[in-house]
Amino acid sequence: MTKPIDHDARMTRARLSLDGLATGDAFGECFFYFDDDINPRIRERVIPAGLWRYTDDTVMALAIVEILADCGAIDQDALARRFAEKYALDPGRGYGGMAHRILSELGRGLPWQVAAGRAFDGMGSMGNGGAMRAGPIGAYFADDLNLSAEQARRSAEVTHAHREGQAGAIAVAVAAAWAAGRRGDAHQLLPSVLSFVQESETREGLVRAAKLPPDCDVRSAVKALGNGSRVLAQDTVPFALWCAARHLDNYEEALWTTVAGLGDVDTTCAIVGSIVALSDGGASMPAEWRDARESLDVMSQRGAAGV
Repeated sequence: MTKPIDHDARMTRARLSLDGLATGDAFGECFFYFDDDINPRIRERVIPAGLWRYTDDTVMALAIVEILADCGAIDQDALARRFAEKYALDPGRGYGGMAHRILSELGRGLPWQVAAGRAFDGMGSMGNGGAMRAGPIGAYFADDLNLSAEQARRSAEVTHAHREGQAGAIAVAVAAAWAAGRRGDAHQLLPSVLSFVQESETREGLVRAAKLPPDCDVRSAVKALGNGSRVLAQDTVPFALWCAARHLDNYEEALWTTVAGLGDVDTTCAIVGSIVALSDGGASMPAEWRDARESLDVMSQRGAAGV
């Protein structure tokens, strides 16, 4: 594949989105439990202690960024191989049950079309895994929302044959592309994304998110949109994009808002982080958060500097 002439600039944006995604993922993972202590810690904004370890959300996004670096586009066969290779490095990164099965089959050489297509009795996966890793795609193709949507669909298709799983990836990638280009005020993000998402439950959730009043609180938003607790694109992406649009210029505020919704907090925070980091070039991402996060070198095949 021929890379765009501005490939280096595109990769700078993709790496920034990955940085925001990985930090959000690791931050959210610190709150991926529920006991009497969790809500006070969030309400009082107690910064998690120790090393923040990221999950499969970051590992799969890292694979995407490496493929973009190599190819300048989503090569589905190469991406399937890279997903399987990274899975084999550390299967204990929080992959869901179906992801374990699909990635193991890819590692054994089964074509991705077969592995993804036969998931859930041939329905394909409608999980949020395609969405959680799509931010860097939108960053790379930020100059063309249509291309961003198509490349995101291709990336999701490798593991998510169901239209919901693909719709979630498209929505996140377009939101990231929109944020990178700052095509308007934050309240225009959701309506802009809707233009690219096919009819689906995910789109219906985005419509509801766009209609929520400005003074809507997190609890009400979760009630209307979900919080990823079903691990589906349709109950994850609308809430994540609502959080991103609500605090598009403040990474820290966006992540605290997202984690307050509980649910699949590593994934919702990963999505939000991948979008909001692009809006201000990463300026509002706290340096101490990035420093607390596990290095991307741990799961990179070439070191973070060479991604």
